[in-house]
Amino acid sequence: MNKVGIVGVGTTSFKARWLEKTYYELAYDAAKLALEDAGIDKKEVGGVVYGIYNEFFERQFMPDVYIHNYIGMGLKPSVRVATGGATGGAAVFVGWTWIASGLYDIVMVLGVEKATDNYNYTVGHSTPETLKAILFSGDMTFENPMGLTAAASYALPLIAHINKYGTPTEKQMAMVSVKNHKNAMNNPIAQSPKLLTVDDVLNSKMITYPFKFYDNCLYSEGASAIILASEKVAKALSDNPAWITGVGLSLDKAFAGERDDITIFTSSLYAGRDAYKMSGIKNPRKELDFAELHDAFTGAEILSYEAFNFCKPGDGGKLIEDGVVEMTGDLPVSPSGGLIGCGHAVGATGVMQTGEAALQVQGRAEKRQVKNARVGLVQSIGGPATAWTAAMIVERQDKIKGKGVKGARVKAKVKSARRKR
Repeated sequence: MNKVGIVGVGTTSFKARWLEKTYYELAYDAAKLALEDAGIDKKEVGGVVYGIYNEFFERQFMPDVYIHNYIGMGLKPSVRVATGGATGGAAVFVGWTWIASGLYDIVMVLGVEKATDNYNYTVGHSTPETLKAILFSGDMTFENPMGLTAAASYALPLIAHINKYGTPTEKQMAMVSVKNHKNAMNNPIAQSPKLLTVDDVLNSKMITYPFKFYDNCLYSEGASAIILASEKVAKALSDNPAWITGVGLSLDKAFAGERDDITIFTSSLYAGRDAYKMSGIKNPRKELDFAELHDAFTGAEILSYEAFNFCKPGDGGKLIEDGVVEMTGDLPVSPSGGLIGCGHAVGATGVMQTGEAALQVQGRAEKRQVKNARVGLVQSIGGPATAWTAAMIVERQDKIKGKGVKGARVKAKVKSARRKR
């Protein structure tokens, strides 16, 4: 199996509304940034994996076809991935398989979403219309008629967890919101950078118990792309590539009531185990330097601490109270600001997070840089009641065992793009 490196990262700003851009124009901008960052031409790309969650958002049932044409990738192989909030991470997983299998040497993974154009492109539409579109990801026979929203879907395991362990408390969840909004202040693409207090969060409007307004991420518009490369090409392109050393993908039972233990994000538990095993991580609390978790809701971040074995079940709230997951803590979580601070441009989110992890281990994360970041975890969650999880381990080059392929023969055009970062 081939090693897979990340050699290019490009992300647009995440905004409430990109009125001046279509979804394919946003995709073009992210692709251009990633190609420039990798130092290659689009002709070098062997194939493209698209992460686009919701056809209603784009007002187009096959949006990848038009993006593929617009960014100049005609006749190259492509596939579209749609796994709810996990779309971006699952797209990275598919791109990883294309490189790891030896099928291609260079693959672009491109995620994009326009969340407010599906009703009327000129005028846009309200939050209820957006939520109505998302409801189509739930069961249409029973759940949809009952009005189950994304927030309510996430609330189910959280309420069960609170009933069993008494945590997380509202204050602990509020502390996650304060942390991630603050982290976003160091991220130039973030949608919601701001200084909040715990009281600001606790006093904000109730959305769905136990989530208040500031416990929720915002729906965003934006695009993100990364360039994946085989070992020989990655080393030819960069003196400092990031490496995806472990991956995991899991899909739980569709209905939360059918699961063995609703208090744990079981798909994250399984995906994390696979990613840890592949990368050789045995003690994630000690071996990980940071994590980009899927904090669509504050309580989800806390339950993810437990699913990924940062602590014992029921102890997740202590990690935020003790400062472990702060930027100055032992295991910073969501230095980018996460979904709560940066935004959630659904198909682009997991791609953005993976790109952020690459920037961290390359030492290129600027003001949001974690000191001595060598290895990080990326999580994407999606589907009804957190059914989907994609997990990736991203590491710095000097963490990879073995000397790799020496003297690899690479196209002269690719070799000429070699540069330091």
